[in-house]
Amino acid sequence: MNQLENQTQLDSLKREKDAVLILFGGAHCGVCQTIKPQIFDNFSSKFPELEMVYIDCEQLQEVCAQHGVFSLPVVQVFFMGQKFIEEVRGFSLLALEQEIEKTYAKMND
Repeated sequence: MNQLENQTQLDSLKREKDAVLILFGGAHCGVCQTIKPQIFDNFSSKFPELEMVYIDCEQLQEVCAQHGVFSLPVVQVFFMGQKFIEEVRGFSLLALEQEIEKTYAKMND
């Protein structure tokens, strides 16, 4: 899971890739650091076209604020540049996977 450094990188990624998952987290967020490898390990083989990136909100507060992220963790999933899924704080990775699967399957038909 690549870590983004600025808004420009994120904008380019959303334009260039059909499917993007963004994990907004922080170095001092235990939940964020726990789910980060789980998301990457579980989703990378199942959704090979899904680009997964990480944004550290402790370092990039402006980027997080622009995306309405004020608590952690937050996962946003974009398809064709549009946000389809947003999960905030306490959420199930299985439910997130199922939501991604629905839209991802339609995108690849």
